[in-house]
Amino acid sequence: MKGKTYLKNAALLAGAGLVLRLLGMAFRVFLAARLGPEGMGLYQLILSVYTVFVSLASAGVNVASTRLAAQSLAHSRGMAPTLRGLVTTSLLFGTAAMAAQTLLADPVARLLLHDSRAELGLRTLAPSLPFIAAAGALRGCFLARRRVEPNVIAQLVEQAVRMAVAALALVKLSHWGAAYACCAVLIGNTVSEAVSCLIMVFFARREPVFRPKPDDPARGYQSRELWAIVLPVSGSRILSSALQAAESTLIPACLTLYLGSRAEAVAQYGSLKGMALPLIFFPFSVLSALSGLLMPEITRAYTAGDRDATNRLVRTAMILTCAFSLAAGAALVLLGGPLAQFLYHDAQAASYVRILGFAAPFMYLESMVDGILKGLGEQFATFRYSVLDSVVRIAGIALLVPKYGMPGFLAVMIASNLLTCTLNSTRMVRCLKNPKPKERPTLQPDTP
Repeated sequence: MKGKTYLKNAALLAGAGLVLRLLGMAFRVFLAARLGPEGMGLYQLILSVYTVFVSLASAGVNVASTRLAAQSLAHSRGMAPTLRGLVTTSLLFGTAAMAAQTLLADPVARLLLHDSRAELGLRTLAPSLPFIAAAGALRGCFLARRRVEPNVIAQLVEQAVRMAVAALALVKLSHWGAAYACCAVLIGNTVSEAVSCLIMVFFARREPVFRPKPDDPARGYQSRELWAIVLPVSGSRILSSALQAAESTLIPACLTLYLGSRAEAVAQYGSLKGMALPLIFFPFSVLSALSGLLMPEITRAYTAGDRDATNRLVRTAMILTCAFSLAAGAALVLLGGPLAQFLYHDAQAASYVRILGFAAPFMYLESMVDGILKGLGEQFATFRYSVLDSVVRIAGIALLVPKYGMPGFLAVMIASNLLTCTLNSTRMVRCLKNPKPKERPTLQPDTP
């Protein structure tokens, strides 16, 4: 029965992921035609800063919700107090992130992004953060419950709403300039996140396991269990996102030194980040579905001390990932260039796809291994590797891009992915060969 449920969930997530990627690609093509390379560059710069605040709002609680809900179910703890505590914590983080982004929008746009047009977009995105955080906590609880239908429905509706609202807003605002065109797209993002969160709340209220019971404990988990996950994961994600935002602002600045034109530098950046990379990661929808389902299963096996089951899950995931990644990489190298030219009518984006197709298998493999390590409780290791990778990338950009332009940045990207993939894979093999003794979680909640 568990095997059938797992295959059903994997099929649903893979199918939904494919549909979402198709819709996302169609939306990207539409945006590229409306915004142009420079507009896509500004859009990506805004998103790079937004990602930092999304990490503050949700990263740690999202991971904690899956692991703590899985533990509550495994040890027959009350799911209602677990869910209530996770959603409350996520709303606190989301509200703090919203306030911070709203207050910092102006100085970030002027001093970090060197483009005052970004301020409007950052303010437009800020109200979405509490919704993202709460929806992430609910999503993790449903994944632990082995129910993916609510997440699938919420994400499909979210994408449809995002596209519809953005398209309507573009009609009204795009003629006012790039800042308002980006704002129109981001209005769709904020509205769609709110709708997605409300859908998750609707399903959670209808889920029998999530309803309060008379014998529920005051809390479904101990505070130290929550913070042991939230702090390293949030710290890792926030620092990684901040370093990535710094990297994103550094790329156009260094390209400007090479090209002598800020507009051309932002356009090249938009062709890479806004057009080529979404196409590179399009095939990853299948593996991301597997990764999302894998972490709670590995957590269950690892928490129960079932070494054989843990090794079997990891081995299966790695075989599937390697086979799929090699096939996808070959397809991108051979067909990605013509496809990018057909979709975007941009020769630069097409050349970027052909080059990065060689690194795509390592990108996919690194993402899967990262999820496995989190399932094994190795958040601190992934944190260290993420920081090291970002430092290497920033140093490489500063040294190579002013001299060699975009080819220098592509070389930095490929080298950093090889480094991170090697570090994470080595750590995973070491953990599986020499598992640490795990302290079994206690069943009594903290005293209020």
